[in-house]
Amino acid sequence: MGYPGKNHKQYQTPKRPFEKTRIEEESKMVIEYGLRNKREVWKAHSYLRRYRKASRDLLALMSTGKDQERFEAKKSELIGHMQRMGLLGPDADIDDVLALKTQQALERRLQTLVHRKGLARSPKQARQLITHGHVAINGKRVSIPGYRVTRAEESQISYYGRSPFTGADHAERARITRTGR
Repeated sequence: MGYPGKNHKQYQTPKRPFEKTRIEEESKMVIEYGLRNKREVWKAHSYLRRYRKASRDLLALMSTGKDQERFEAKKSELIGHMQRMGLLGPDADIDDVLALKTQQALERRLQTLVHRKGLARSPKQARQLITHGHVAINGKRVSIPGYRVTRAEESQISYYGRSPFTGADHAERARITRTGR
């Protein structure tokens, strides 16, 4: 155990640091999603890695053949959680958990959803609006671009109440709506 107040690393670095194809793929994701650095890609990858490990453990529990009701309970709990988080669809199974890609985890970030909803012109601008406190979920200000948005919260993303962006006459908001986003 460690000191509970100390922050711990939430990701693992790649085992092969100079693999060309991985570096190119990560660079494309950093540009496409407007991330600060590749560390955010590694965090999303580690986030999915935990779910994949849990599903592999469930498959191992199923292959033993005993304690079938425990397997079904854990399976429904895992899949239900991932559906609430927005990573899986309504008729998902364990195989769908194993097939998840890093892009699907990056799509659930607040920064990406703000850009996709048309509250910002680009992913970089979405990141800036979030860190400057112009974005809220259910009326509460959220200033973390990497915040994982659940399905229930997705429809509640808007500008913060006291933000200048709430007024329709704001110059930057007019540019955002003019560009078609």
